Amino acid sequence: MRIELWFDFVCPYCYLGERKLELALEKFEHRDEVELIFKSFELNMASDSTKGKDINQIIADKYHVSYAQAKANNDSITEAGRQVGLNIRFDLFQVERTRLAHELVHYAAGQGKNLELIRRLFEGVFTQGLHLEDKEVLFQLTKDLGVDLTHFQSQYENGTLSSQVQRDEEEAAKLGINSIPHFIIDGKYVISGAQSPDYILNALNKAYHK
Repeated sequence: MRIELWFDFVCPYCYLGERKLELALEKFEHRDEVELIFKSFELNMASDSTKGKDINQIIADKYHVSYAQAKANNDSITEAGRQVGLNIRFDLFQVERTRLAHELVHYAAGQGKNLELIRRLFEGVFTQGLHLEDKEVLFQLTKDLGVDLTHFQSQYENGTLSSQVQRDEEEAAKLGINSIPHFIIDGKYVISGAQSPDYILNALNKAYHK
């Protein structure tokens, strides 16, 4: 069974979605037959217009709502995270470009370390204020997970990794995906958003037995 998941590191719903998928898979009887395929989808939230603003103001500006409304929404996300064991700290959250993080994930996939890296980066972004544009910090974090970065620089410079990110995003465009997280299970079932673990488990069972 293949589960494709389009995501971005500055998307709190993606952090929630990946965690809820993890919880669903813990209860899925055929977990050992599942292949997780992660697909890049850059939200591109970082720009000159977002510099110096906290996430509440950025969301308020983006969706034309009040600061109080944006904060209330983020507070609800924090509570949703708490319910599944995540400690989401929007007060530490940094809005930055995510291309390098996605390229590192594609590289780590070649060593079977992409899931570990994704979870570590999510944790860093949403609980520790990780700066995704700090190359040295990201490289060290990746190496700490046992990823050999010997060939990363050459693949980074020749555009191999960037092309992989672009390919994921072009595929999303062709499929009409315009929001994340977005799951496709065995090409049969689509889940959009951070649905509950039980909802995801039900979809997994339906897809498996179809």
